[in-house]
Amino acid sequence: MHKQSWFNRNHFLLRRLHSLTGILPIGVFLIAHLTTNSSIMWGKVGLRGEYPTDTLVEGGVRYFHKEVVWINTQVPHLLLIEIVLWSSIAFHSILGMAYALSGKSNLGSYGYMSNWRYSLQRWSGYVGILFIFYHVATLRWGWTFLVPGGTQWSQGFAASSLAAAMRGGEAFTAAGVAVSLFYFAGVSLLVFHFANGLWTAAITWGLTVSRPAQKRWGYVCAAVGAGLMLAAWSSVVGFAMLSPEQARRVELGATSTHEAPPAASRVIDAQETR
Repeated sequence: MHKQSWFNRNHFLLRRLHSLTGILPIGVFLIAHLTTNSSIMWGKVGLRGEYPTDTLVEGGVRYFHKEVVWINTQVPHLLLIEIVLWSSIAFHSILGMAYALSGKSNLGSYGYMSNWRYSLQRWSGYVGILFIFYHVATLRWGWTFLVPGGTQWSQGFAASSLAAAMRGGEAFTAAGVAVSLFYFAGVSLLVFHFANGLWTAAITWGLTVSRPAQKRWGYVCAAVGAGLMLAAWSSVVGFAMLSPEQARRVELGATSTHEAPPAASRVIDAQETR
């Protein structure tokens, strides 16, 4: 009698853990992360009347700055949260790639919508892993050699340094445009991956067995995906169109630390004083 592998023997459990980690904690973090980043567009409203003389852009920078500082200094057990998050991302990504590489799509023969979603789910996962790696490596690990202009992300100057990284400096460069487009594609695919995965997770867990139930849940997932896509696009466009110099002026007045601006920002400042 052929002995099953450990992977096949635990297929039922692994499938459910795979779908669960895609929602909690990864999906919850995605929602929180995009909400925070999109505040660059709506943050002035979030200030609730504080700094009434701020423009819409300045209010967005100020609110985003407050949120980033709060997350990095006030959230309890932040290191533990990050360990759980990264462990879940690693588990979900490795298992997802194993499923994707072993699965078969009949998209070439049957162009049904479900097959298109299946194929896009796989490819959005591949690109999503690459995007997450680039995003973290450049903005968290300090791999500035991958950033146009060599800007290093800074907690106290989060908005200006992120804008400079996406633009390639104070003004747009060709490499900066490429990074912004990569961000746009990356976040769009991640949102689709989550929203579509939310729909399939309900099937995996036996929550939507009938077609009508799957259709109704599909509407909910589509609405969630549309809202997150709006937040994702707002984040990318907001930071890509943000002037690093304008954002830095707001941050210099708002920061309560003595942190120096990132290296690329100091270069820009020096050029502006000539």
